[in-house]
Amino acid sequence: MTSVSMRRVGEVPDKELLARHSEGDPHAFAELVHRHRDRMWAVALRTLGDPEEAADALQDACLSAFRAAGRFRGDAAVTTWLHRIVVNACLDRVRRKSVRPATPMGDDATFDAVAPKMPDPTDAHGVSLDVRTALEQLPYEQRAALVLVDMMGYSVDDAAQVMEVPPGTIKSRCARGRARLAPLLVHHRNRREPRNVGGVEGGGMPK
Repeated sequence: MTSVSMRRVGEVPDKELLARHSEGDPHAFAELVHRHRDRMWAVALRTLGDPEEAADALQDACLSAFRAAGRFRGDAAVTTWLHRIVVNACLDRVRRKSVRPATPMGDDATFDAVAPKMPDPTDAHGVSLDVRTALEQLPYEQRAALVLVDMMGYSVDDAAQVMEVPPGTIKSRCARGRARLAPLLVHHRNRREPRNVGGVEGGGMPK
């Protein structure tokens, strides 16, 4: 028995767990999901806004990841790969439900010209419901970008890897999404100073 196989499953790196799963290890994939399920669930719930839909999307994503593990090439972190599958599963559910997207804003729409960054949805239950409702009015691509960058703390570059688009596209989607959210959440601005989740200038997007 090799030193690798003797290690406890909990000590094995993500990429090795994925490789073990592809080779037939019956426990490797369960451990991988156990490690990352909470953040995968958060991405699904915040993107779809409906717990039942999010649960179904997460189940779809886990099944897709289980089947696609052998095609993982290691060009990104396993977490990025998993979150990409979750985002795609959410998009599939949106498409199947034929959700009518909101009218996109023009490329020149900028968040800074309208209002500060949206409040953290975890601060209070009422704010969370308002943000969830507001997010549902955004086109899916803007919603997903904001969830990854503003709520999950992804850098623009990492979010671009998850959504498989250029970083500039993520910046544009975030700016346009924030601009659209601002008037929907203006009453929270009047009650308190919104938190800047990203903590940087230029509309609050991480670099």
